[in-house]
Amino acid sequence: MLYFLYEWLARSQEHFPALNLLKYLTFRTGMSMLTAYVVAVAMGSRFIRWMKSKQGKGQPIRTDGIARHITEKAGTPTMGGFMILAGLFVGALLWADLSNIHVWVVLLITGSYGVLGFMDDYAKVTKQTTAGLSSGQKLVAQFVVAIGATVLLILFAPKSPMTPGMETSLVFPIFKTLVINLGWFYVMFAAVTIAGFSNAVNLTDGLDGLAIVPVMIAASTFGLITYLVGNYKFAEYLNLHFAPGVGELAVLCGAIIGGGMGFLWYNAPPAKIFMGDTGSLALGGALGAIAVCAKHELVLGIVGGLFVVEALSVIIQVGYFKKTGKRVFLMAPIHHHFEKLGWAESTVVIRFWIVAMMLSFVGLATLKLR
Repeated sequence: MLYFLYEWLARSQEHFPALNLLKYLTFRTGMSMLTAYVVAVAMGSRFIRWMKSKQGKGQPIRTDGIARHITEKAGTPTMGGFMILAGLFVGALLWADLSNIHVWVVLLITGSYGVLGFMDDYAKVTKQTTAGLSSGQKLVAQFVVAIGATVLLILFAPKSPMTPGMETSLVFPIFKTLVINLGWFYVMFAAVTIAGFSNAVNLTDGLDGLAIVPVMIAASTFGLITYLVGNYKFAEYLNLHFAPGVGELAVLCGAIIGGGMGFLWYNAPPAKIFMGDTGSLALGGALGAIAVCAKHELVLGIVGGLFVVEALSVIIQVGYFKKTGKRVFLMAPIHHHFEKLGWAESTVVIRFWIVAMMLSFVGLATLKLR
């Protein structure tokens, strides 16, 4: 919104030197982060008290899970993702270039998945059960939104004259010339990336602070990636595929980080509120959409490797149990497996943060290893 003000004043030849800062992507990214943080923190205590008054017993806790969770986390309200999303949307709408289609596509997916997550959380809270919407209902809705958003990108996103057909191509990291044009099959690949990563983040959200910090780490990494691939000179120097307009998504990444930090202020152990599916589905979808826009879907699998492993642990556990009646892990997702082994919750969380940080470094290394 403020970027429009800068452009209008530039055309009218009005001289306001301070407003020249608005043309710098790095400045707007930093301000977006700060704005999102302030909004999330400001909502904090009042929002949590209101959620407690509305939710009564709070988020239902798995009765087949870790025994101490049932007593320690009982009564904790959910839907804290509203705090993150409020900060994200205010920060993005205030500081991003709203004429950029990538911005709107990511916000469309984020908002839609947030609404879906809210419906799931609402069903759980009102029925006081850990089963909300069915997995089939959620997947269908996620795929419909992701497919529609991907088609919009293919049809209307700016095209790079140096790399025709890039909008439907799969780019492999490390190998600078390995690009496969999937044609319209790319739509399904992108939808799987977006919906899959959304659910992976959702499965990771099981301990205080466990999901939000790796989300912020991934957002930081992709903030840098989008900035580089959206700048022709940097992309050319690093042998990256130039993606016009994608640099503006750095502003959204900054908003994710700021909103996440504001939420973490209240989600730090012992959590006063959980993000719920309202936050986890939305944030996972946002990261998946950003990776699709930047043509770094496979790098997302590296940077977000922690989320991928969490999702795989559930798939393996369920599949193996159905086939043999036995379990591979003591409990899935895998963070509960380590709790069953005797690790303290804080130990699991911090060690998973370290893993997420290491994976982000590996993901960044692929930018130069070409």
